[in-house]
Amino acid sequence: MTSPSAPQRVCFELRVKPEMLGEYLARHTPVRAEMLAEIAASGRRNYSLFLGEGGRLIGYYETDDDAAAQAYLAASEVATRWEAEMAPFFVDLDGRPDQAATTLTEIFHLHDQLTASVTDHESDAS
Repeated sequence: MTSPSAPQRVCFELRVKPEMLGEYLARHTPVRAEMLAEIAASGRRNYSLFLGEGGRLIGYYETDDDAAAQAYLAASEVATRWEAEMAPFFVDLDGRPDQAATTLTEIFHLHDQLTASVTDHESDAS
């Protein structure tokens, strides 16, 4: 789990309609420069999308304040246009893709557990 001083790590899942996979990939190769700039300006970084079988799409990013990043993008005309264009690509989506994706719960992070392990080990040695 995330510590209070660490960036928030956000992972989400969507499903791309199989018949639209080719076009979805084309829209992301590359993403429009204005949208890339808005993602960065929102405070999201280390952002990746991963595509699995059957159109399963997993996204991951880090941010210092996810609520602020979401609010920034919700108010952005560029992001609003992009999300409206992307919405038809997804199965059973109720709303904007950037707001309606299923968020996944983080249950393990190597760095956090290694840090806790070292801290615990140092406490045991005292």
